[in-house]
Amino acid sequence: MNSTANERLLGVAAVLIAAILWGTTGTAATFAPDVSAIAIGAVAMGGGGLMQALLSARRIHRHAGLLRDQWRCLFLGAVAVAIYPLAFYASMRLAGVTMGTVVSIGSAPLLSALIEYRLDGLRLTRRWAIGAGLGLAGVLLLCLAEGSGHVPTGTGSGVVPGVLLGLLAGLSYALYSWTARRLMQGGIAPRAAMGATFGLGGLMLMPVLFITGAPLLASWGNASVGLYMALVPMLLGYLCFGHGLSRIPASTATTITLFEPVVAAVLAVAIVGERLTTMGWAGIVLILACLICISAPFKASTRETTCSIPSSDVAPRSEHDVRKTRVSLR
Repeated sequence: MNSTANERLLGVAAVLIAAILWGTTGTAATFAPDVSAIAIGAVAMGGGGLMQALLSARRIHRHAGLLRDQWRCLFLGAVAVAIYPLAFYASMRLAGVTMGTVVSIGSAPLLSALIEYRLDGLRLTRRWAIGAGLGLAGVLLLCLAEGSGHVPTGTGSGVVPGVLLGLLAGLSYALYSWTARRLMQGGIAPRAAMGATFGLGGLMLMPVLFITGAPLLASWGNASVGLYMALVPMLLGYLCFGHGLSRIPASTATTITLFEPVVAAVLAVAIVGERLTTMGWAGIVLILACLICISAPFKASTRETTCSIPSSDVAPRSEHDVRKTRVSLR
């Protein structure tokens, strides 16, 4: 296996770890039932983003010039980070948990691929299409199975706005993944790109947290859940996600994160005591098949030509060096 394949597998593994960490959020939230979903999202993305910026402060300072040069890309990514949790949880409230989850999580890989195709001119492969199809089908089955045992939470008049908000959540997820990778391709170290994007996005979420976050301080249990959300799924999860984005395209990364609802479902069965139907287990099998399809090594004749983005704190500054970091999709 050559170095390119090794780098790709490292990227896949890093994103998979991120998906596993993100999959714990639903179970963790059950230990703070008095805290609204929007407050959970604000403390997770907002608090985790600010922590990530603090940890990456020295790298952000080193790359301040390049970040200023690419401020539009940085600002777009930060706005997407701030929009994502608000749109995601509002979608579930209006359209129902099942519909909101399927649209938000399921649309992200497709929108990410469309962004890369239109803005980067990257070619989509049959392998990606098959993998994404398997993953989307799996997410749909899994969410339908989880929703079959619950009373629908969406209202008839709220379904259409909820679906639109779900698409907005998927678009924002795809956008901040793409902008972070674009910053890395522009010569900015992964930690600096992710720290700056999520730090600025976290600042934008602070007003929402101040308005909705009072229940987080009502008990030590609620505060512990909020701290866990910010530290583990968001801080550690997005550190891993950024590590993966430096090695694989955003469309591949967002497809791999379809594994997140699998982790959530398994934890719900093991810890919360929920039951999963045959349809749900079939959905898990399809998502696992998606991961195998996406992450399996390429044959010599179809090996991808991607290369990893330098993670060094000293980024290439010449146009020639920056061009060498450009990455094509397979």
